[in-house]
Amino acid sequence: MEILLVLMAVVLVVAVVMPYVRRRRGGFAGGIRQVAPGSPDAADPADYGFVREEQLDIRVPGPDQDLMDALGNVQRSGHWQAASALLAGTPREGEQRWQRVQSFGGAAALELVREPGAGARWLKSWRLEAEKDAGGAQVHAELLVQQAWRHSGGVGSTDHRIILEEARDACRRATLLAPGDPVPYITELAVARALGYSEADFDVLWARIIDLAPQHMGAHLAALHYWCEKWHGSREKADAFAHAAAARAPQGSLLAALPLFAVYEHLPEVNLVQSFYRSAVVTRAVEGAMYAVRTARQDDPMLAHVRHLLLVFLVNMERWAEAMEQVRHVDGYVGALPWSTAPDPAATYAVYRALAVAGYEANGGSPATLPH
Repeated sequence: MEILLVLMAVVLVVAVVMPYVRRRRGGFAGGIRQVAPGSPDAADPADYGFVREEQLDIRVPGPDQDLMDALGNVQRSGHWQAASALLAGTPREGEQRWQRVQSFGGAAALELVREPGAGARWLKSWRLEAEKDAGGAQVHAELLVQQAWRHSGGVGSTDHRIILEEARDACRRATLLAPGDPVPYITELAVARALGYSEADFDVLWARIIDLAPQHMGAHLAALHYWCEKWHGSREKADAFAHAAAARAPQGSLLAALPLFAVYEHLPEVNLVQSFYRSAVVTRAVEGAMYAVRTARQDDPMLAHVRHLLLVFLVNMERWAEAMEQVRHVDGYVGALPWSTAPDPAATYAVYRALAVAGYEANGGSPATLPH
């Protein structure tokens, strides 16, 4: 994503000046001013009890202790049973199963990068010893997708296509082991995007998912990429897809936030005009996402994803108190857009967090006034 190159350039500049940000009115961004190093007026996220940058968890968007326990178990022991048991006990139609499959697949992919040919022994054993275990088949398919995207020589390379075709076959084998489980179909959405399924073929795949899990937020996010301008659609098609999903979303559904993700996917490559973030399009999308956050179940596994993206927009809109509210809920975890696509997710998140703190304090906020 080209916008990330620009974002990271801005991030590097801001990362240098943020330790010297002063809590008073005047200057840029609603009253934030630069001060000397070590000044007692410098805004400090640590005053709020926020997690240190080096301790931020880049693996997941929010807390899931059962997942962390199972992942730690399989990586320490080399045995797959804890992962299998966790997935077997996770409802197949919900968001959490998809997130957990992604996490196991991602962990295996990273192990293979660190130890080519030797990593992820637990997953290899899982597939050999329990060939018909649906969870193992789904994690294997997700592993292949992540290998294709991250470590195959890039989009368009021969290795990329070969691995994606293998991933497509793995997804389809996984569907046979768990009829009615939407996860293998959702995993195939990434394959469809990369291999360039025709719109007709993509619609067939999407129809299967909608039939099984019509309100699945993760599935909608994965499908949105296909309709974006940089892949096989356009800004108009992505907006139409997102707004149609939001319009039919029932009360309490996070699908009302989908238009904000469509806006994010089509951010201008270079934006130095502050008024962009106060435009009607951005404001409507942010208000829709704020509504979704207010009305959703607080234990919805996808809620953190929406809050992470809201943080970026609210900081750029200088809506400091609302930005701090998102930080309060998501701090400690950065395994979500937009951080997950940055070269250093923790550092990128930390900059936005610092900006939120500085803006909040420049406008009269303090640790005492932030709700807990």
